[in-house]
Amino acid sequence: MAYPLICLTLTGRTLQENVETVRKYASCIDIAELRVDYLDEAEQFSARRFPAMIPVPCVLTIRRREDGGKFEGTEFSRTTLFARSLAYADLNPSKNFAYVDFEEDFHVPNLQDAALAFGIRIIRSCHDFRNPVVNVRERCKRMCSTRFEIPKIAFMPKTLSDVTRLFAEAAEMTEFDHILCAMGNLGVPSRILAGRLHSYLTYASPPDMDENLAGVGHLDPVTLNDLYNFRNINEKTELCAVTGFPLKVTSSPLIHNSGYRFHNMNRLFIPLASTSIAESLEFADLLGIRGMAVTVPFKEDVLEHLESVDAQVGEIGACNTIVRENGVWVGRNTDALGFQRALSEFIGKKKLHRRRVAIIGAGGAARAVAYAVRHMGGRACIFNRTASHAKAVAERFGFEYAPLEEESAAVLERYSDIIIQTTKVGMNSSGASSKENNPIYFYQFKGTEHLFDIVYDPVVTPVMAAAAAAGCKTCNGLSMLKYQGYKQFNYFTGVDYEGADTE
Repeated sequence: MAYPLICLTLTGRTLQENVETVRKYASCIDIAELRVDYLDEAEQFSARRFPAMIPVPCVLTIRRREDGGKFEGTEFSRTTLFARSLAYADLNPSKNFAYVDFEEDFHVPNLQDAALAFGIRIIRSCHDFRNPVVNVRERCKRMCSTRFEIPKIAFMPKTLSDVTRLFAEAAEMTEFDHILCAMGNLGVPSRILAGRLHSYLTYASPPDMDENLAGVGHLDPVTLNDLYNFRNINEKTELCAVTGFPLKVTSSPLIHNSGYRFHNMNRLFIPLASTSIAESLEFADLLGIRGMAVTVPFKEDVLEHLESVDAQVGEIGACNTIVRENGVWVGRNTDALGFQRALSEFIGKKKLHRRRVAIIGAGGAARAVAYAVRHMGGRACIFNRTASHAKAVAERFGFEYAPLEEESAAVLERYSDIIIQTTKVGMNSSGASSKENNPIYFYQFKGTEHLFDIVYDPVVTPVMAAAAAAGCKTCNGLSMLKYQGYKQFNYFTGVDYEGADTE
């Protein structure tokens, strides 16, 4: 299976800006797409010069706003701009556009004939930002009037099942070139696994241009190559994944793919955003995924889909790791082990005798933390906004509980030797501590507490900043993530992670 091309989408305002971007990423890409609709108006009329300015083949695209672009002129003016950009073909093909993107409803015979005469391949595109496209094979065939055209279908999925259906429909589409992709966060697997869609190319964009393509779901070319080993993915590559929602930020692929690379394994670990664990499993079954890390909000929901679980999952009541064994899914929990190792390093002790611990939250992560705290001999109180949930966790592990509110500040102070924050509050947050980003905004740190926040993005959460300002020792969840990931790696591969963390 030949890997799809990596096409760098260029949305700079000037030709020179785009030239510099191509030079920066030249080693990571195969072709570039000049989005003329993003150029300053004066620059648009000089687009014809661009192919000769860069070292890779180039796609000419002038995208209308309704198709996800920025061009707002008339169709006549856009047609004229296409004609001007394709005119005066050079005898040296490398100085001409290699491809031109025409929408499926844009048929101008003179332009089409000129493109074909000059050896310029037409990408015939369909973009749907509202609904998934079904029956893609038939749609692709209808879109193209000649076999020299490359049909392109890009749509915004509503659920992961829409993406799964795309992979199922594309499985046997090998008789003609085509481009298929699902957009947005749900569609990221279609970017990474474009080869499994038999797609001619996958689109990428530089990180500093992301604001121009917000919501489309492009990865940057360095991430595609270095993190996801894109050019080495083949039909024998075994897959694993992390699933959750919204899953916009996760370090799990870095941990696992670094391990695969260190141990010279033909494996790939991908992010799999989904609003339903059942849909994650549906995708995994179709693609043959061998194991999945399970994160919020699925650590409890996944239990009903498992054939069996280990003792820790049974006691904690949450599962963060599933492995396909003998054709069925079995559950494991590595959160508790990862947290225990990380906490021991943080406080410099393996036991918590005579230490009072406040656990903030009552979800699956909180239960894994409570399991570890009990195993280490600590005394704890569970704090949660819904007191009944706190009570359930407390009774499971023999701890105290209290509502997470200002009136519980005195109770929190009694259990403040170590404060462990397990909720999503503070994730992807910045700025001063507030009620919105700090679950214990009402607590006045004395400076003697140890604060462990299992969130790792940002590196310093608002509650960590408030604690550090008072002189407290703080730790984020990155070490916990690493250590639980190392154990997951072993479950998925049968090989210890040892050594990969020093790569």
